[in-house]
Amino acid sequence: MQQLQHPQTTSKERTIAFDGIMRLHRRAIYSHIRKMVIDADDTDDLLQETFVKVWKNIDKFKNESKLYTWIYRIATNETLRFLERKKKKQGLPMNETSEQLMQNLESDEQFSGEEVQLILQKAILTLPDKQRLVFNMKYFDEMKYEDISEIVDTSVGALKASYHLATKKIEIYLKENYQ
Repeated sequence: MQQLQHPQTTSKERTIAFDGIMRLHRRAIYSHIRKMVIDADDTDDLLQETFVKVWKNIDKFKNESKLYTWIYRIATNETLRFLERKKKKQGLPMNETSEQLMQNLESDEQFSGEEVQLILQKAILTLPDKQRLVFNMKYFDEMKYEDISEIVDTSVGALKASYHLATKKIEIYLKENYQ
């Protein structure tokens, strides 16, 4: 497999290639981040941080994984670090931000979903961050377990168990809160 950057690649060619990568992956990465942080401004910031890291580290990409899983992994790590920092800053236990995220979702003027989508999103927000991440990638992004495994550096078996637990928790939440 070829490296992304040939030793004789000019700065202009590298910029053009990077612009193509951004255009190709921007929307999916934005959606991936947005489902985790809910807030549009935070999503924009994390998207920018993600692509800055991609730009700075593109020479380190060794084609040992797919380019999109590598970018997703950077976005995922940035997002999880952001959520951890936010929880620490607000003095919240690491697993208790669902109430705040639900409030953000309900007040989000850009959320255009129907009532049933809002209810599902509330249920998803009750999941721990990593479980929510796996659920979103499998359910909404329709990713293969093998790709998710590369992104979150977890075994396929563990991901399947995590997804199963997430769906059960969502079912329970929906039964308890919306008969």
